[in-house]
Amino acid sequence: MSAHRFYLEPERWISEGPALDGPDSHHCADVLRLGVGDKIVIFNGRGTVAEAELLEVHRKRCSLLIGNPHQTPTPRRAITLAQAVPKGKNMDLILQKGVELGAAEIVPLMTSRTVVRLDGADDGERKRERWQQIALEACKQCGRNTVPLIEDPSTLEQFLARVPAPDLLLLASLQPDARPIKEVLAKHFDATGGLPDSVAVVVGPEGDFTPTEIELLKQAGARPVTLGPTILRAETAALYCLSVLGHELF
Repeated sequence: MSAHRFYLEPERWISEGPALDGPDSHHCADVLRLGVGDKIVIFNGRGTVAEAELLEVHRKRCSLLIGNPHQTPTPRRAITLAQAVPKGKNMDLILQKGVELGAAEIVPLMTSRTVVRLDGADDGERKRERWQQIALEACKQCGRNTVPLIEDPSTLEQFLARVPAPDLLLLASLQPDARPIKEVLAKHFDATGGLPDSVAVVVGPEGDFTPTEIELLKQAGARPVTLGPTILRAETAALYCLSVLGHELF
């Protein structure tokens, strides 16, 4: 049986008494019923992982003896998913599976046809914090040691204005000029002599992007890519793109 995994903030690894507390210590003591001397795995969200021995077990605090930490290799190429926020729990699913599929960053987009709306800046921050926690929990489950960054919800214009821009920007598209992802990557290779180090793929809402938004993306250099002969749901489109990019780039 694999060891249970817990997240410990980077600054707490170097404290005099590293420990789990709050929900993690409760889960360790009351749910898993681990005891003194049992071993767990801890990771810091930035690629460092180590085995740790439980020195004290209590629902409010579990003190740790951290073994030799090591750094998980960082993928050379980074994939960003810019996802128009879908309704219901579908964003949760996209975050969970996006973590499993290796997304380095997920940017929630608020577009013209996005059903979900923000009730002020505080609402956007609350959503981001919740989504970041979902990503962290997904890392615990899937064995990933680097937690992807979940950005604040942004408009399409804000996303396209970010610096630095990705080496390759893709638009999941139903447009007739859309080409297969593999073909677009091959053309990039022919033009530059290598695969892109950073790729961002933009996925629209249930009703797709408006013509104005599509034109804005194309003016920013986005390459329309087809996702096959059928119309995919927003969450399916996101996972399709991440899966294909992961296959082609890693």
